[in-house]
Amino acid sequence: MEKEDLHILRLMGEIDRDGNSSQRELSRRLNISLGLVNTFLKRLVNKGYFKAKTMPRNRLKYFLTPEGLARKSRLTVEYLHYSMNFYRDIKELLLNKYRDMESKNVNHVLFYGAGEVAELAYLYLQLTSIKLVGIIDEEKTGKNFFGHRISRLNRIERTDWDMILLTQLENTESHISRLLQKGVNLEDIATL
Repeated sequence: MEKEDLHILRLMGEIDRDGNSSQRELSRRLNISLGLVNTFLKRLVNKGYFKAKTMPRNRLKYFLTPEGLARKSRLTVEYLHYSMNFYRDIKELLLNKYRDMESKNVNHVLFYGAGEVAELAYLYLQLTSIKLVGIIDEEKTGKNFFGHRISRLNRIERTDWDMILLTQLENTESHISRLLQKGVNLEDIATL
């Protein structure tokens, strides 16, 4: 699914929920620029997916048209297909990674990164013999992650793990560099 189509789907959903929102409010809620919201709205009105009605105090209220509802439905189906394929691919990637770890006699893993990828990694880890012994995330230290308290980087000093799985997908090279500086061997770091 194209990024633009995803923005449009989210915008259509917000307007369908509350057509009284200002463009500035939509921009904030959708975390996209005000100019992009304005561009999308103009394009969607021109295509007949929305109607705009002027309200008091120079505000516009947007209404989804029948054509807009049909387009929103098509985008929703496309998004669901995209999501299903994504989760199928991530499941296969993780299970292959875990099979590789098991072939190397990895019994205990430490996650590095406590986001959504870590949640999926934990879910599929349950299908293996490998046990999660901890999770590192400097920004989420002290929070709970499936019964594990999220720790700082010094957690690697404990010797209860066989491998670290990077479940933080951004800035992979810098995270690997930090681990190497802390004395972790490169062969003890797994990436997705």
